[in-house]
Amino acid sequence: MAFGDQPAYLRVAGDLRQKIVAGELPPHTRLPSQARIREQYGVSDTVALEARKVLMAEGLVEGRSGSGTYVREQPSPRVLARTGYRTAGECSPFRQEQADIRVKGTWEADSEQVDVDAALARRLRVAVGDRAMRTRYLFRAAGEPVMLSLSWEPLAITGRTPVMLPEEGPLAGRGVVERMAAIDLVVDNVAEEVGARPGLAEEVLALGGVPGHYVVAITRTYYAGGCPVETADVVVLAERYRVAYHLPVK
Repeated sequence: MAFGDQPAYLRVAGDLRQKIVAGELPPHTRLPSQARIREQYGVSDTVALEARKVLMAEGLVEGRSGSGTYVREQPSPRVLARTGYRTAGECSPFRQEQADIRVKGTWEADSEQVDVDAALARRLRVAVGDRAMRTRYLFRAAGEPVMLSLSWEPLAITGRTPVMLPEEGPLAGRGVVERMAAIDLVVDNVAEEVGARPGLAEEVLALGGVPGHYVVAITRTYYAGGCPVETADVVVLAERYRVAYHLPVK
């Protein structure tokens, strides 16, 4: 479809988007009303409404109950640094997820034993119904929520060992690499898959975002001798982060 053949609502949305990006409609400015859009662009109410929906879905505007639709302030994307390399003393859960040493962070976590479902069984290479330790993490930087992580470790490996609970015991709060080394398992490989998807409402709200917006979803698995010892789903708001990898050349 040629640009001139775009549906009317996309042409209207494109013009309003350009004004937002150019600063003609700065953050916190009220978007023209549906009636004003209809008059200004010579379109129907339906077209005006659909154009506003496009801008809202793109995260450029937000509705305020009883007040109207306003231009959102766009955050400056920060870098989420990823690297498979860890030095001694830096293997905290926060550091294994955010490798930029300039970023200082804290985390909250809780663990519980769960039965492994089919999808998780494939990731951990265990049988459906086997037990795993699931740990939920909320990571903060400068007190602000920045990242969620949901991790699983097979209890066939860690059960009845000092590292069974990631946040308790002698190695509480250490990363996977150091904890596994304590039970004579050498983590020698990390695999990650990165994608984007609409965030679940509870995820986006926990991260201080707006429901309906996208997240960057990272699926990460640690291996020791080809055996998965931990797998995790890491989530950050897509509008706030770019994922950057620093990988060694062997």
